[in-house]
Amino acid sequence: MNAFYQLQPNQVTANSLQAAIESKGYVLIRGLLPREDVKQVLGEVTEVISDAGWLLPGYDPLDRMANRKAACGDPDPQFKRTYQAVFNLAAFHALPHHPALQRIMKQFVGDRLLIHPKPIGRLIFPDCERLTVHAHQDYRFMGGDPECYTVWIPLHDCPTEVGPLQVMEGSHRFGFQNHDDAGLHVPEIPNGAAIGGEWAGGDIDAGDVLVFHSLTVHAASPNLSQQLRISIDCRFQDYSRELNPSNLAFAGESGKSWEKTYSGWSSDELKYYWKKLPLNLKPSKSELEQLSLHAESPAMKARYARILSQVG
Repeated sequence: MNAFYQLQPNQVTANSLQAAIESKGYVLIRGLLPREDVKQVLGEVTEVISDAGWLLPGYDPLDRMANRKAACGDPDPQFKRTYQAVFNLAAFHALPHHPALQRIMKQFVGDRLLIHPKPIGRLIFPDCERLTVHAHQDYRFMGGDPECYTVWIPLHDCPTEVGPLQVMEGSHRFGFQNHDDAGLHVPEIPNGAAIGGEWAGGDIDAGDVLVFHSLTVHAASPNLSQQLRISIDCRFQDYSRELNPSNLAFAGESGKSWEKTYSGWSSDELKYYWKKLPLNLKPSKSELEQLSLHAESPAMKARYARILSQVG
């Protein structure tokens, strides 16, 4: 396995970023975010998961010592309850808007920067193979324009035994690759079938960010430690490019809503910020309205209606 291609903040230029993305499909930027800013988010997340009984008593919650008896993951009901409490944290949503990160991402997409409003938290128990995310491309889950980027942010130092991401170098140049959906909660590229160069990996520390293209094949390495691995995925694109509106909404039947998410926030600054932008939705609002009336099944009609109600 190759070591990550990395840049220090003082090495970052538009040219160095574009060269890395074009040739490798990713770049690891060391020390971009202040560690204290990342630690603040970690503190709020670990408070939630400690209250849920996920951490062993007698340790500092920031050490994330896992209570293995509580091990769970999506789609377990107990995981969903705790994950929703994490997702509702204002600090969880604020980190992708960090000024240092916005400056970097504008180097990739230009000044018309859209920060997708649904960051994904990864709360990974140790020694749980069924919870390990295998090889995939984020475009499989996002749709829209493939010129979109994911930023993976660990909320603590993440040595290899804790299970940081690995990326397949150059895999973005081979387009969208086949994913197996049969019997899987999360679609994945079949083992050994991913097309690209060598895998790259290594330690990723708090403050580092791993940026990669939506077509870059990546996977989590197994968490072989005694601690939970806690990280955030966030996505960025030029808002003039096509955007699947499901990236803005809660399309399922879980009862999630932006109103519930925002209910405990003390500031309105980041609420519905994307509604102020001239987004290029595909399907558009008018197309969503038609789909809500004429989609092929009642379930799909209801799905499109839920999306429309949240983006309208």
